[in-house]
Amino acid sequence: MTEEIDTDVANDGLAKIKIRGGNPLNGEIPISGAKNAALKLVCAALLTDQELKLSNVPTTLRDMTTLIDLIRYLGAKVDVNDAAKTISIRAIGGAAKTTAPYDLVRKMRASILVLGPMVARHGHAKVSLPGGCAIGSRPVDLHLMGLEAMGAEIKIEDGYVHAAAPEGGLKGTNIVFPKVSVGATEHLLMAACLASGTTTLSNAAMEPEIGDLAECLKKMGAYIEGIGTNKLTIHGVEKLNGTEHAVIPDRIETGTFMIAAALTGGDVTLTGTRANTIDSVIALLRKAGVEVTITGDKIRVKRKDDLKSLRGIDIMTEPYPGFPTDMQAQIMTMLTLCDGAGMVTETIFENRYMHVPELVRMGANIVVQGNSAIVRGVKQLKGAQVMATDLRASVALVIAGLCADGETTVNRIYHLERGYEDIVGKLSAVGADIRSA
Repeated sequence: MTEEIDTDVANDGLAKIKIRGGNPLNGEIPISGAKNAALKLVCAALLTDQELKLSNVPTTLRDMTTLIDLIRYLGAKVDVNDAAKTISIRAIGGAAKTTAPYDLVRKMRASILVLGPMVARHGHAKVSLPGGCAIGSRPVDLHLMGLEAMGAEIKIEDGYVHAAAPEGGLKGTNIVFPKVSVGATEHLLMAACLASGTTTLSNAAMEPEIGDLAECLKKMGAYIEGIGTNKLTIHGVEKLNGTEHAVIPDRIETGTFMIAAALTGGDVTLTGTRANTIDSVIALLRKAGVEVTITGDKIRVKRKDDLKSLRGIDIMTEPYPGFPTDMQAQIMTMLTLCDGAGMVTETIFENRYMHVPELVRMGANIVVQGNSAIVRGVKQLKGAQVMATDLRASVALVIAGLCADGETTVNRIYHLERGYEDIVGKLSAVGADIRSA
């Protein structure tokens, strides 16, 4: 599915980041709240007419502001405090709209997750089919299959999903996902909270962000069993209440800065994070020769010696607790400078190697064969003009620029702004020569 670009985004496409490589990173980097958790928690606010207060929210990310615009359009009162990183949402029933229009939904795939909560609470909803990153097909068929299994009547007309619950509301049922889907698990988890009876979600995704959503829903009055496992059991309730909830730290941002520190040869401590959410990343970095020290909510990362101390490794992306697809581009960048060769195998998305030609422009030695890429380490990357193609590819190019010889210009950085909060400021604070241009 390709990305729809509106006028604002097209204009932002003129913006770029310039990086002069060679500076080791030293100091502390605070980790923001997880975008992939915060987005779903905002959608969960539609399940109740009471106030949901969220803290540790990456409020300034483009994806967050896009979803907040949509929630407001649907009738919710939303107060955002960028300085405090908090959002307060109250989706008052009498003011609710149940149509999510194309102009708002097309900008981000997660927008489809307003469908289930609205159908569960109001009995009907109309939501445009979403847009999002151009990293391959990510259909919503599992989302709609699950809602149909719960009794909803689903029609797709003129690019919109029309959903209507049966008389008496959605019904609890047993759902077995034919493949692991994070979005579908989160979507049906929310809808099931207000369904009558018991719903089981088998072969459910187990990402930490799903656990965070489930814990928040429990605070709102939901009855959920099996959190953190691949089988969730939800006993529906008549209504949910408001609550306060802190968003978990962003494990992908954590892993991204870990790799940046390792490649530049610095000594960086990441603060306010959770090491247990990225065990697979930490294990592979240690295998590659990176020193990782964990103390409470801090992770210290440094390279033992020069780049020769980093060894090529093989990685395969898998659903959690395996290696995350959202870290694939970053670790490939690390492999371009490791001693020896490594293989990257992508099993989640079929079109997630669009960063490869850009890394090759910088001197990387990468050969793609089907869903695998052979990466042979080179002595040095060279600064170049490169183009960001999606969120994680864009940050991989930033990392490459941090350790390249000369100046690198990363174009179309609006992708980066979707998922990394103040990345220029955070990297500048630890010694990077980086600026927006």
